[in-house]
Amino acid sequence: MNGVRTAGPLTVRGSTVRRAVALLTTLALATGCAAAQGATDGSGQSDKGAATPRMTIGMVSHSGDGDTFWDIVQNGAENAAAKDRVKFLYAHDKEGAQQAALIQSYIDQKVDGLIVTLAKPEAVQAAVRKAVARGIPVITINSGGEFSKAYGALTHIGQDESVAGRAVGEELNNRHAKKALCVLHEQGNVSLEDRCAGVRKAFHGTVENLDVDGTNAPASQSSVEAKLQSDKSIDAIVTLGAPMAAISVKAKEQAGSSAQIATFDLNSAVVKLLKAKDVTFAVDQQPYLQGYEAVDLLWLHRANADVLGGGKPVLTGPALVTEKDVPKLTEYTGRGTR
Repeated sequence: MNGVRTAGPLTVRGSTVRRAVALLTTLALATGCAAAQGATDGSGQSDKGAATPRMTIGMVSHSGDGDTFWDIVQNGAENAAAKDRVKFLYAHDKEGAQQAALIQSYIDQKVDGLIVTLAKPEAVQAAVRKAVARGIPVITINSGGEFSKAYGALTHIGQDESVAGRAVGEELNNRHAKKALCVLHEQGNVSLEDRCAGVRKAFHGTVENLDVDGTNAPASQSSVEAKLQSDKSIDAIVTLGAPMAAISVKAKEQAGSSAQIATFDLNSAVVKLLKAKDVTFAVDQQPYLQGYEAVDLLWLHRANADVLGGGKPVLTGPALVTEKDVPKLTEYTGRGTR
């Protein structure tokens, strides 16, 4: 690991004490500069960095094109990078093999840290293990948390998708739903499958999964619309990403359905839909924190050998939000931090 090496045990010998004091002073200055020099304005932007050596961090996600969730993750990562004197690199692909290739490209660039998602864990396992073997610290975020420790990552930052799914199922019970349609916008994504499974586990009614192509909005809308037209008993739609919520609202209108809509994740469009009561509630997993904390923890690990979680995931959610939360969310989603 590149970074500060710790001094030996503190003793009464003057040279050892001086080394320890010098180390603590350096770390205190670095942390103080990260907080003070990295202070942000109202937009969350920073123009000064920490007083530590510059490092490079790469992130590889499973995002498809146009997924606004990952814009928020990037905003968090970039703001932390600005504070911590980090060069931040980002790449994404919805296909597991391409994700592995992107991880390998960052290994070849000899980045100082990696942030990866494990939506398709088997596809990226070898690449993640190779990074760890090369001495590159890895933090996993968002998906596949149950694989993180086994692959050698320092920690996982995100939400427990099964727990989040159960929270949705329980809320649908409170809202007296009887049959739910769970819309999976990316086939093979283990986290999305866990969400629907969690809904099914807690929901007293029945749950049917529907696979759609989340990168093709017209086709996705047609698929949801056709399902609603063919099965009038569906009284709840659960979407697993914010963009799919807006698509499902249009599909519901075209199908003449009265089904309530719940969604995972937030963006400014979902907040407007909550305000209009077109979406009844949303699950917020705070993607900004996932990006921000991952970069910040890699910096802290290099500067101070810090690790969070104690072998357990660092949870950023879930939290259920409704139209009552709209006033405080409007500002934050508008600036891309929620």
